[in-house]
Amino acid sequence: MVFDDSTASTAEKPSAAILCATRAREAKDVLVALGAAGRSRAIQACAEAIRRAQDAISAANEQDMKAAQAAFMALPLQDRLRLGADRIQALCASMEEVAAADDPLDQVVGGRRLPSGVAMEQVTVPLGVVAMIYEARPNVTGDAIALCLRSGNACVLRSGSAAINTCRAIVEAARQGLENVKVDPNVIQFVDSGDRQSSVDLMHAAGLVDLLIPRGGASLIHTCVQESMVPTIETGTGNCHIYLERTASVSMATSIVLNAKCSRPGVCNTAESLLVDREAATLLLPPVLAVLHEQGVELVGDARACAVAEASGIPMEAATADDWGTEYLDLKMSVKVVQGVSEAVAHINRYGTGHSECIVTNDYEASQVFLTQVDAACVYVNASTRFTDGGMFGLGTEIGISTQKIGVRGPMGASALTTTKYLLRGTGQVRL
Repeated sequence: MVFDDSTASTAEKPSAAILCATRAREAKDVLVALGAAGRSRAIQACAEAIRRAQDAISAANEQDMKAAQAAFMALPLQDRLRLGADRIQALCASMEEVAAADDPLDQVVGGRRLPSGVAMEQVTVPLGVVAMIYEARPNVTGDAIALCLRSGNACVLRSGSAAINTCRAIVEAARQGLENVKVDPNVIQFVDSGDRQSSVDLMHAAGLVDLLIPRGGASLIHTCVQESMVPTIETGTGNCHIYLERTASVSMATSIVLNAKCSRPGVCNTAESLLVDREAATLLLPPVLAVLHEQGVELVGDARACAVAEASGIPMEAATADDWGTEYLDLKMSVKVVQGVSEAVAHINRYGTGHSECIVTNDYEASQVFLTQVDAACVYVNASTRFTDGGMFGLGTEIGISTQKIGVRGPMGASALTTTKYLLRGTGQVRL
């Protein structure tokens, strides 16, 4: 159900966010009762309803896009907000893939007969209610609905104000899809408010919400991790690095850096910082910087990088201390010259966000040092960081990319939204 808190009196009744969480809590058990086939039908019905509502969703997105343009939102962020007909169709196809995927529930992950004779099994079960707080990412709405239904969880969605019209339209269509197959639509909830208090209410909804997943910039994620009373998965901001080791080929280095930085600069797996070995800086940097400059990338660098850029006639400003730790989400990149793989690893482990890191090299030993010593969810040798994605990993769509170490790490599919319980079957045993 979509709740609007514009007329609610917080002194008389719970906020819109708490009402949504309560409704989701009350409805969640219907998903387990559906069984795997029923959950697949529910997801398929949501996808079909969203496809039928394409015109309404496109109109809502056009409204959000006009507001974003009027507010001078950065172009890469506008690209992430845009949800045209092609992306709506891709979203529906992704949901249908989830509908056809293996069910993550009731999987036996362990078991044995105890000395008492009691038979014990450990099986996967839903978490219960999953809440998501996310920014201008309307595609997250469909992904979250599909993955939560697949894993037997009710969901509470709170989008950023920049995408609120688009996300509302998607949720309304999905809920209609559930009604079409006689599934309680209250398992999908949308908090129709972009104010901060609605986020705070979800963070404090312990007992109603079992897991909170923030998707957005560093400030949002930090706030949720620090303030939430609900278990929270830290999904990563992506200050990702490409390190050009001294043996890297110019052609491979250029291709990987161009893809990692410029293909979609507004997403979390884009590269934000370029490191290059001092021994090969004059060989590798000029062609790479030239390609980046041609693509309109603003370059900032340390003194050595600036010197190479100046000698090559490529504009580059001096980097500040803040640049090394910044996720730009734009056509901007920091550049630093380092003394070998050890300094590259140390720099990445200091300034990286634990998301995705890459080395370009023809030296096996250097690649092994990088793979074993870089502390990140995804570490690449000679491949773009842009591959960090549930679909690219063969996991299907993702609900986020976790950069924490406890529990799930990296792209999170439906199985990441489950927990386990023990089933014990006896024949009258008692403990002595």
